[in-house]
Amino acid sequence: MSGERYVDHRVLKAFAQSRVNVPAEEAKERRRQVNHLRERLENYIAAHPDFDLVKLRASGSTAKHTAIRRKSGTGSDADVAAYLRVGDPAVDVSTVLTWLEERCREVYGKTKVAEDFKPSNHAVGITMRGSGLKIDVVPVLYTGEPDDRGYLVTSDGIKVLTSVTQHLRFIEKRKAVAGDGYRELIRLLKAWVRESKEVDPQLRCKSFLIELLVAHLWDVGWNGKPLQVNDYPAAIEQVLAYIVRTGLKTPIFFTDYYKASAVSTTTEPIQIWDPVNPENNVAKYSELDRLRLVNHAKATLDTLTMAAYAATKSEALDAWREVFGPTFPGE
Repeated sequence: MSGERYVDHRVLKAFAQSRVNVPAEEAKERRRQVNHLRERLENYIAAHPDFDLVKLRASGSTAKHTAIRRKSGTGSDADVAAYLRVGDPAVDVSTVLTWLEERCREVYGKTKVAEDFKPSNHAVGITMRGSGLKIDVVPVLYTGEPDDRGYLVTSDGIKVLTSVTQHLRFIEKRKAVAGDGYRELIRLLKAWVRESKEVDPQLRCKSFLIELLVAHLWDVGWNGKPLQVNDYPAAIEQVLAYIVRTGLKTPIFFTDYYKASAVSTTTEPIQIWDPVNPENNVAKYSELDRLRLVNHAKATLDTLTMAAYAATKSEALDAWREVFGPTFPGE
């Protein structure tokens, strides 16, 4: 593809700064509310030691600086990993989510209503009414391993190895070489996914999946070229072309923390392996989910082709609005 005539890197960077990136004040407020929750939980759990609280760690997109700003009327997520040590080895670990939800309710007392707490498969979600911020508190069973390695516990008691520290190092290692454009590209792609899900609510594409696709293309390049993190239109086209051409049928894994031989085998249609856990496929999607995502990436790529060869600036902007919504270019 050649000649982005009207929408170039400069235009997408300005859009990211005005409409996608989390504003400094909002980021400050997120950190304040997360820290407030951490302090209250630390104090409360210390006095109720059913599970011993070892430490709390900021995690997820906010900690990795890949979070995007919330749209009007919608909440944004911040994640806190609560590292817990179990005193009784025979305890039913599937109770940890219920236990943590009860502790969170007690921490806030009558200042919050029941609807503000929503447990998911692996976290307790808490909605802050004033800001709309949703904080997910994720219990991690800690066994004393280094680098904050521990086990997420799902609602049915399945334990999944993770490490907040290693996940942060994973992205920071690549950003340190690539520059700030690395994380801003991830944010732009997340904004594309969010807009896409508004059009097709059945579309499945986790934020973590986007982060790992960008990491993979940064590591190995695409079509003989490195990932163009300093040319956002080109980089977005590279990611979309990768999805379309491979059909997401090629397994993706990373050898930062384990050898390739450690990766598990599975028959799942998409295989993108957690950088810190070679047994955790983060893309447990159906074949229909895979086809839906690949087809949507193809439609978006076709739209960007039209934008690249648009006869007028208005036509080019209209095409990009199909990708990022009606606020594009956000000037």
